[in-house]
Amino acid sequence: MSFEPSFEEQALLADTAERKGSRMDTRELISGSLIGTAFVLAVAGVWVLHPPQSVAVVPALACLAVLVLAMLVQFETPFGFTPATQLGFVPLLFAMPLAIIPIAVVFAWVLSVVPALKSGKLRAARLIHVPGNSFFVIGPVAVLALAHVEPRGAGAALLLAALAAQFVVDFVVSTVRFVIMRSASFATVLRANWVYVIDAALSGVALVVAEDIHSAPIAALALVPLLGLLAMFADERHRRMQSMLELSSAYRGTALVLGDVIEADDGYTGEHCKSVVSLALDVAEHLGLSPERQRNLEFAALLHDVGKIAIPKEIINKPGKLDPHEWTIIKTHTLEGQKMLDRVGGFMRQVGMIVRSHHERWDGGGYPDGLAGERIPLEARIISCCDTWNAMRTDRPYRTALSHEVAVAELLSNAGGQFDPHVVDTFIRLVAPAEQSDAASVSSAAPVRVPASAPAPAIPA
Repeated sequence: MSFEPSFEEQALLADTAERKGSRMDTRELISGSLIGTAFVLAVAGVWVLHPPQSVAVVPALACLAVLVLAMLVQFETPFGFTPATQLGFVPLLFAMPLAIIPIAVVFAWVLSVVPALKSGKLRAARLIHVPGNSFFVIGPVAVLALAHVEPRGAGAALLLAALAAQFVVDFVVSTVRFVIMRSASFATVLRANWVYVIDAALSGVALVVAEDIHSAPIAALALVPLLGLLAMFADERHRRMQSMLELSSAYRGTALVLGDVIEADDGYTGEHCKSVVSLALDVAEHLGLSPERQRNLEFAALLHDVGKIAIPKEIINKPGKLDPHEWTIIKTHTLEGQKMLDRVGGFMRQVGMIVRSHHERWDGGGYPDGLAGERIPLEARIISCCDTWNAMRTDRPYRTALSHEVAVAELLSNAGGQFDPHVVDTFIRLVAPAEQSDAASVSSAAPVRVPASAPAPAIPA
């Protein structure tokens, strides 16, 4: 995740925020139980490999207190948060016997969430995730236990191996956890790896304090001002993320309000737009559009006819064909729609560009810009196909709905002329699986192209 989250990461952030105060679902219970069991087994293994000896109480308590404070400094990520634990964990690694450290980290997590439990911001059942949040400790502890070396006696190479083991184990466990809980892709989890860069940077500072922790336990307090500074950055990031999510929600709300305005202005147009949304998103998913482009497509499909609000109703609902003057007026609805969405701002400007182009034709004979082929935004090409299909399959003031077979034949005959052939092929396979073999045989023939000079689309939408 970058400092400017993508649309997909914003969606994950919003979902994470909703989960905090909600009940856990089956996926969360399964992941928490599996990872918790693995954590207990790993701790038992370390205990057998390297049984604990005596504990230096004062350094251990000082480091534990710093670790609890570090756990309260949380930077939001798509899947939750990443705390500044490295500032407390590295000194703790030097202050306690290896076998006790995982238990101490779990204890520190529980202490850090007490305020959230008391305020009701966190449900007690979510403590099942504490072992998963603590799993980062297993990697370095296991490396040192297998080497039978305490951190104070470890060389630079062994300490680097311990740090690498921390990151690898934490990444593997986090990936398994998020795949089970959130059905996250590996690529999405991988993009959140920026947190390990921060952990690596903090490790050097923490190591300086850790080396003196037994002779001067008060040195652990030197990390508190740094934690305070990081807490300020974390709070600023939290507020920025909240503002971003609120703005995104406002854009969505504006789009939905405009959709309601369309429906209130003309019932048929409103229902037509909603039907186009469903069809367009199905096609987009099969064409592999990114989540951000699917979002833009969703809004563009919903609002592709928003400009018709500015068109006189006697033209919109006229039974029969339009005369040249009326046709000139109705063609302005794409430009009017873009103007409205440009006023909203943000990503709605991108949506406006799609709305502007949804009556362009593959052969260049459309409007308002006469774009051809792949110069037309793919989202607009998808809407053009779905828009026309829905228009053909519903009753209009000047004709009754066409049959399924006739509508399929019309799309196929105009593929390569009015429509993008690839979009048509994908659409036919989605809406008419029974005719897939027929569509393949028809599409293998030369498509019927409409001349670029044609005054109007072959199929009115």
